[in-house]
Amino acid sequence: MKLKALIADDEPLARERLRHLLSVDADIEVATECRNGREVVAALRDQPIDVLFLDIQMPATGGFEVIEQIGPARMPVTIFVSAHNHYALKAFEVHALDYLTKPVEPERLKATLARVKERIAAKTALMTQEQMKAMLESLRNGLRAEKTFAKRLLVHNGAKDVLIAVADIEWIEAADYYSCLHVGTKSYLLREPIKQLAVTLDPGKFVRVHRSAIVNLDHVREILREGQSEGAIILENGQRLKMSRVGWQNLLAASRA
Repeated sequence: MKLKALIADDEPLARERLRHLLSVDADIEVATECRNGREVVAALRDQPIDVLFLDIQMPATGGFEVIEQIGPARMPVTIFVSAHNHYALKAFEVHALDYLTKPVEPERLKATLARVKERIAAKTALMTQEQMKAMLESLRNGLRAEKTFAKRLLVHNGAKDVLIAVADIEWIEAADYYSCLHVGTKSYLLREPIKQLAVTLDPGKFVRVHRSAIVNLDHVREILREGQSEGAIILENGQRLKMSRVGWQNLLAASRA
């Protein structure tokens, strides 16, 4: 994909010379030419430009006035072109990439174009990275918004089935290929491994504090730390459950979510 260039100079011969020099580079396409700052401002607002070769002294509106009107943040990569070098310091103060003196020499222009391509490639890579991050974040947010968690569990209990509200479950205990749901003074055996059951529960409320236990944070009264690798969870009913180091990390992650 070619980079679109804009040449701004009030001298026709200067524009012609620069256009001729740029024609050697297959990556550059001169999209338009302007004779004064007013035309430059209009052109920049009308079409996307990658690199601007901007004469400093032009009728009515000069190069620095163009930047003031467009705004430095919205300017393309800018190369100042002037017959005098005493504007160079000010040119770099407004973040120009380079400063060329007339008549522009081919080798000097070639070196400048190499820097232009590096700058645009770096900017494009950064934009792509930011777009990818934004897309991934959007996908994550969408998944969070779309994912629904179980509100009730159907448990076989002898000759009957019991429908249990997930919010009423105080903690869940691993029992081989089953999960034991503790609800108040009652316990119900669900034919589902605790690992498989965990993914159906809201991770913001149900936290696996040990390989054999998941707790409902709404029913937790205290959290006890006992050294670096162990601890305990005290439920509102006084039940004490072991908490592993991984369980503590899971608990911290849930509290930050």
